[in-house]
Amino acid sequence: MSDVSDEVLDTVASGSFHAPHDVLGPHQRPDGTWVIRARRPMASTVTAVFVDGSQVPLSHLRSGIWEGERDAQPGPYELVATYDGAPDYRVDDPYRHLPTLGDVDRHLIAEGRHEQLWQVLGAHVRHYDGVSGVSFAVWAPNARAVRVVGDFNSWDGQGHSLRSLGSSGVWELFVPGLGAGAVYKYEILTRHGGWILKADPMAQRAETPPATGSVVTESGHMWGDEAWMTRRAGRDVLAQPMSTYELHLGSWRPGLGYREAVDPLIDYLTEVGYTHVEFLPLSEHPFGGSWGYQVSGYYAPTSRFGSPDDLRYLIDRLHQAGFGVIMDWVPGHFPKDAFALARFDGDPLYEHPDPRRGEHKDWGTLIFDYGRNEVRNFLVANALYWLEEFHVDGLRVDAVASMLYLDYSREAGQWEPNIYGGRENLEAIRFLQEVNATAYKRYPGIAMIAEESTSYPGVTAPTSAGGLGFGFKWNMGWMNDSLEYIKRDPMYRAHHEGELSFSFVYAFSEHFILPISHDEVVHGKGTLFTRMPGDHWQKLANTRAFLAYMWGHPGKQLLFMGQDFGQLSEWSEGRGLDWWMLDQPPHRQLLGFVAALNRVYRDNAPLWARDSDGSAFTRLGAPTWNPNVVAFSRHDHDGNAVTVVCNFSGVPLHDFELDLPAGGAWTELLNSDAEMYGGSGVGNLGTVHADDNGRATLVLPPLGVLWLGRRA
Repeated sequence: MSDVSDEVLDTVASGSFHAPHDVLGPHQRPDGTWVIRARRPMASTVTAVFVDGSQVPLSHLRSGIWEGERDAQPGPYELVATYDGAPDYRVDDPYRHLPTLGDVDRHLIAEGRHEQLWQVLGAHVRHYDGVSGVSFAVWAPNARAVRVVGDFNSWDGQGHSLRSLGSSGVWELFVPGLGAGAVYKYEILTRHGGWILKADPMAQRAETPPATGSVVTESGHMWGDEAWMTRRAGRDVLAQPMSTYELHLGSWRPGLGYREAVDPLIDYLTEVGYTHVEFLPLSEHPFGGSWGYQVSGYYAPTSRFGSPDDLRYLIDRLHQAGFGVIMDWVPGHFPKDAFALARFDGDPLYEHPDPRRGEHKDWGTLIFDYGRNEVRNFLVANALYWLEEFHVDGLRVDAVASMLYLDYSREAGQWEPNIYGGRENLEAIRFLQEVNATAYKRYPGIAMIAEESTSYPGVTAPTSAGGLGFGFKWNMGWMNDSLEYIKRDPMYRAHHEGELSFSFVYAFSEHFILPISHDEVVHGKGTLFTRMPGDHWQKLANTRAFLAYMWGHPGKQLLFMGQDFGQLSEWSEGRGLDWWMLDQPPHRQLLGFVAALNRVYRDNAPLWARDSDGSAFTRLGAPTWNPNVVAFSRHDHDGNAVTVVCNFSGVPLHDFELDLPAGGAWTELLNSDAEMYGGSGVGNLGTVHADDNGRATLVLPPLGVLWLGRRA
């Protein structure tokens, strides 16, 4: 007679017992004897076979549970089950193994301080207790039972139920004999009594959508970017040139995976001269039309383009070719898909339980519960995961404004104030401070970048001073004002000069990136090129002038794919760019102009070394004020200077007098109206001479920008 009740045995047999290891596997009785129990329904015989060759036959108790006794403490053993008319089944017993998570791991998880969470939760190929297999661990504190199902058990998890590791809310099981490639999910018995099927939140690989299973993976990539990583750690990214090419991998050149995209992408970045590439989100997502901004697998690179190691190869090669890699990251919300994070264990878990804080009505998504330790840990560790495991050089954090404010996109009565009666989401603010401080502590030389559209103070101020701790903030005000200005007919621009110059007032209040991003070329907005007024030639001239003004303006630059050659069609994730346009000489010349912008920009430190230093910037306007002319000068630490002079009128301005910061010869570094770029060729023949007081007489091309350089 077993010392385990029939009720417990039946629950264990059905895989719905919270502590299966308390029943199955080896256990010592009070009299000192040992008992081994196993679940083998439909078996004819079950035998425990030990490494020394000894055997213990097991007897059937009930409901497929078998039991046998042994005087000595059992060492490692396998279970051999025979079946009528079927092959014998021999496997190491999953229930003889200790937990793969230690007490320290569980403590750190509960405290929300496990900075390498991905190494203990999720599915991992391990050599453990002398055997190889896969450990499964998942956080589901509201669950009554958890089972792992997959292609290795015919999606029947009754024989692979996980044990509860107490108050940590973590469930765990080591399954011998499994390896990389196994597809799995978790079956969770909710406290409401029903079973639900969920993908692993910590899975590091997922099936290719529309399939939604998680996949056991193991990296074999050998990194070759040591020189890059060493240089990065010793660099201050704020004082480096940063010209970023933003792209959506699926529509950049459709059909190319991570590995296939490597050579053409490196060739393109080299040709055009960008310093960085920024990928729209590459975390797994169920709906391609979300562009990756509705994430279902935060730790799994999307399988649409290959394996995780294929992505590592892409990043590794980009680093070796000298290009930084920024990844879009979306900690602000997640989709409601039933297989993923939403109500993960049957109740609100990752999302805030109060819909006033836990749901984005406009977006149809859920909002993380930033005040819960384990949820905050999940997100902080996820940022570190991309920086650690994929060597990315920075994260662009999406929709920060939606995280900062409790009333974001909500009417009165639809939101609840914080404990001080304010509208700030204090928990989200603390989370952002923690993720930034931790990321910069662990990975010097990276860039944490905020897409933040409000005037929230101190986005790039250090957390020690109460700031959010980002390295950069997207300058959305500059973007909106400058695009509003440039779309106007030149005849009317004189009345709107403030739309360009206002950005100079606050250009040094944060560390800014100037973005012309994917959001500006979709949903009926047209492309950068099609926003420009005038005929085709004038649109090209306006585009060159706008980009030259943008590259000269304080701040780093970001440009979405297709805008550098004057894409005519509005971007759609469902098709590729209009690369055929590069067969047209004017658009090939525009791309050549962007390449010249990047080359001259990189070669002239005044344009990037002191981006956030207002004392290195001088607005110019004397002796003649012309509202169509915007001029300013930039300086580096060595006294070198670059002056940017923009004429946004449609006519050339001859004999235009301008007081430059110093007298002597100024070299025309760049002229957006040069014939080689498709312009009319109006300019200053390479050199401008200023008198001792700095006054120079210039020829300003129509819809054109000059960059003038002077060495100290």
